Amino acid sequence: MIELVLIAILSLLAQLFLPWWSLAIVAFGVCFWRSSGSGRAFLSGFLGVALVWLIYALLIQLRTDGVFVGRMSELLFKTNTSVLPALVACLLGGLVGGLAGLSGYFVKQATRAQPISRTASRSR
Repeated sequence: MIELVLIAILSLLAQLFLPWWSLAIVAFGVCFWRSSGSGRAFLSGFLGVALVWLIYALLIQLRTDGVFVGRMSELLFKTNTSVLPALVACLLGGLVGGLAGLSGYFVKQATRAQPISRTASRSR
């Protein structure tokens, strides 16, 4: 749970000043530091970023009274619905965050020092 909150807050702050893909760096770093399992790392990254992008989409929807999102929906999906662009944005952002979090966990596992087994140390 703490990973999800950290990813959401830090990616929100990072995207204010850095490019959109900075969320991947945040998810990677948080899951490298804190995650305890691969499924948890992916889920934390996915939900943390998807939540932030859903909030961004809702803010754009409210600020423009749906005009901007409606036009984007017509341009991209040939339909006038405001749900589809928000859903696609959340899904794509969530996948980037989830895969970055999963990568962070796997890099942590790969760089962790392997313990020496007792049988290998006795035979020397």
